Amino acid sequence: YAAIGSMAVVPIYFGSYSSLVRLPSAKPRAHDEFAEFSDSEDEEDESEAVSSEDAYMFPVYGSAALFSLYVVFKYLKSEWVNLLLTAYFAVLGVAALAQVGVRLGKALTGAKLALYHVHLVHRHKTLAHVRFTNLHLGMLGVSLVLTAVYLQTRSWLVSNLFGLAFSFSAVTLVRLDSFKSGMIMLAGLFVYDVFWVFGTEVMVSVAKNFDAPIKVVFPKQLFPGDGKLQFTMLGLGDIVVPGIFLALALRFDRHQYLSAIGYRKGGALPKQLGGRHRGFGFPAPYFTACMGAY
Repeated sequence: YAAIGSMAVVPIYFGSYSSLVRLPSAKPRAHDEFAEFSDSEDEEDESEAVSSEDAYMFPVYGSAALFSLYVVFKYLKSEWVNLLLTAYFAVLGVAALAQVGVRLGKALTGAKLALYHVHLVHRHKTLAHVRFTNLHLGMLGVSLVLTAVYLQTRSWLVSNLFGLAFSFSAVTLVRLDSFKSGMIMLAGLFVYDVFWVFGTEVMVSVAKNFDAPIKVVFPKQLFPGDGKLQFTMLGLGDIVVPGIFLALALRFDRHQYLSAIGYRKGGALPKQLGGRHRGFGFPAPYFTACMGAY
């Protein structure tokens, strides 16, 4: 249970801090579309804001998806369905693992790497512009190898890596726009969970048939006497949904701290930040309280 708890807390903690965006400069630097080097402080992934209206619809969308899977598994061969789902999650897994690897590499080294550009243009109109570094290519290679290992062996260790990467990415990129939206989301999904788990057989049936990295697991005994591993599990929804709320609490803590020291968006950085646009320390009482409760 300690291992399961750790695998729940780690992506929430680091994903929450990863969701903190860089403070804008008082004098924005000129945008260089074809910059020679990457700058981890300047690169921000596009995030998805969740409004109150979106939060109201979470249980509806979740119920539709869950019941659809239940019907599919009931009337079609589960082997074919899982084959399609495995292919889908394999593609997502490659992207998620590569993203987490790149973020860790940049965070640990802080290095600026040579930046490559793929620019697709038709009649002077940009159709696509992709930027990447050698680190991106390396992490993509590692992700492809791990995906191949998972597809071949169904290793629970690799499955956990996928699950942790999915959770980290979701906590980082999905952002609640207010505490009101967060409370609506949590309350709605609480009712959703109670109904589908205890009121029907749908959730249990889908969980038994669904063969994809949508959970983290750990053996109850590492060396069982009969050689057969039995696992304790935790669904990714129990990590991601509270994690999104915890990330909001951390962003609120930073906002409170910045307001207290006199920072205004687009203005000069207060001396307390030591010239840092990101990575500075600040009190986090709301985040700490919510993490403790989780």
